[in-house]
Amino acid sequence: MTGAPDTSRRGTRARRWLHRLGWLVLAFIVVTWLPVLILRFVPPVTSAYMIERKLSQTWHGNHAFTIHYHWVPWKRIAPVAPLAMVAGEDQTFPFNHGFDIASIRSAIEVADAGGRLRGASTITQQTARNLFLWSGGGFFRKGLEAYFTVLIDVTWPKRRILEVYANIAELGNGIYGVEAAAQTYFHEPASRLTSHQAALLAAVLPDPRGWHANQPSAYVQRRAAWIEQQMRQLGGVSYILDPHPPHPR
Repeated sequence: MTGAPDTSRRGTRARRWLHRLGWLVLAFIVVTWLPVLILRFVPPVTSAYMIERKLSQTWHGNHAFTIHYHWVPWKRIAPVAPLAMVAGEDQTFPFNHGFDIASIRSAIEVADAGGRLRGASTITQQTARNLFLWSGGGFFRKGLEAYFTVLIDVTWPKRRILEVYANIAELGNGIYGVEAAAQTYFHEPASRLTSHQAALLAAVLPDPRGWHANQPSAYVQRRAAWIEQQMRQLGGVSYILDPHPPHPR
């Protein structure tokens, strides 16, 4: 008989802790989803990557370092710019739900066979990472990246994801977004980018601090040419403007 009250008290404590845990999880979801919901409609003033970069430069004594970032809405971005980014970074973007499972599986198979582990991040994943997280690796950050990717995918339409990505992607040393990059490299607004210029910008995305769109190396030129070819094979700007584009083979 004496064991019954102890068992009851333990059950009560367990339920109390589960109740608290449930509220903590709910609070976490609300706190993290709220900025995602706000940024569905409001242009981001900055991004986590921009803040990290500025703080890092200041910490190392480079107080003169400047972030070049100027938000422009979708209608002031030449459609070839986001198309080039899709062609170079995430060709299944119109169809995937934040993750390209086939590319992830392929990357794992290459790594298992002894090859170099290559990235398989979608544009949605890159947007989540650049906007809300920090650079580097680790399972914890990867987990948060996956979480914010899901939040963005279920909250934003595809065009909004592309609009934000085109505005916050690093395209040079301290240069973020197509408007700042177009003005810096080509002395033109993002609305007047040509297909070749857009391909050059997309070509430097894997290493924007080491590669230069205005002074492209032979490798960057080859990569830009490949991106231009992919843009044509995808069907041109209709691939990102058409709500139901044909799936790439």
